[in-house]
Amino acid sequence: EGKRPAAAKDKRAAKARKEPESGQAQPEGGSVRRYPNGFEVQTLSQGPPDGRIAKPGKRVAVKYVGRLKATGKVFDKASGKPFNFRLGVGEVIKGWDLGVRGMRVGEKRRLTVPPALGYGGQRTGPIPANSTLVFDVELVDIK
Repeated sequence: EGKRPAAAKDKRAAKARKEPESGQAQPEGGSVRRYPNGFEVQTLSQGPPDGRIAKPGKRVAVKYVGRLKATGKVFDKASGKPFNFRLGVGEVIKGWDLGVRGMRVGEKRRLTVPPALGYGGQRTGPIPANSTLVFDVELVDIK
């Protein structure tokens, strides 16, 4: 069965409008880096070009919402008071150490974290074993 030109044209038009086919607005920037292990880093909005950059060893402050990829259910969030941690030293799951590194203050990213970079085969609170997690993260400060 051949491709239908009308469908291809609609896809190109959606891409030109920067909207995915689902009808949701494409985030500003919208760049997605995908890795073979299932880890994804999507830039939702960029920080200022002269903003400070998160580097290993620095204490960073983030606001975030964590969801289960399978259901979309929110399992954790820090939207009021930011969550602070030292980047790159194992204080958080590996997916965060990798996904927050290189962010600028004010930048927002969506991190899709496979079990191997999250909590693995262990159930952790409301997070079932072997869960892929999705975090919307905003870097608010570097100390």
